[in-house]
Amino acid sequence: MTTYSFPAPDQPDLPIAGSGDRFPVRRIFCVGRNYEAHAAEMGNTVDRAAPFYFTKSAHAILHSGQNMTYPQGTSDLHHEIELVVAIGPSVGLTDAPAGEVEIFGYAVGLDMTRRDLQGAAKDGRKPWDTGKDFEQSAIIGAITPAADTLLDAAQIRLDVNGEKRQSAPLSDMVHTVAEIIANLSTLYHLRSGDLIMTGTPAGVGAVQVGDVLTGSIDGLEAVKTTIVA
Repeated sequence: MTTYSFPAPDQPDLPIAGSGDRFPVRRIFCVGRNYEAHAAEMGNTVDRAAPFYFTKSAHAILHSGQNMTYPQGTSDLHHEIELVVAIGPSVGLTDAPAGEVEIFGYAVGLDMTRRDLQGAAKDGRKPWDTGKDFEQSAIIGAITPAADTLLDAAQIRLDVNGEKRQSAPLSDMVHTVAEIIANLSTLYHLRSGDLIMTGTPAGVGAVQVGDVLTGSIDGLEAVKTTIVA
């Protein structure tokens, strides 16, 4: 029996729609600039040859319905609504051809971003970690099993205080879910519990204490949080 010098942290997990089971989260991969209009609003272009990635700790997860505390170190907290893909039972998905993917299900997520810190990192040609990977920065709703999901014509949307901020068809993604997994599996051994946040459409912007964020994708359970002091 292993003895730790202090209590081990809890295993991050997410609820599964229609089930009492939980989905244990292993890693969170995030796709950058996967919607052309969002890349343009940020002054960037998209790379159609291949996706690029950054990561968040699994311990950055905040469950839908919980309040998000306005994070330290920033005065410019932004919302980014995203489709989240949950990798299913696998002993190590590697070099997976597009279309031959193991997907457990899908969820709606918010990639919360300390935009001022991200901008400073970009200007200094430094990693984005402090802008992207921080406590409660991955707000994710319940996972809907893939067998119960049809996303072919789905729309993704974010409302702040009941007003639309972001809206687009998922078909606007530059790299499809199958293409992302095929590419990512050439860089990592994808395993059960891995999540992929697939990028955000145009319309990102700042939020303040008191704002209520509600994100949705047709056919999936919504994600919701309130920003608190």
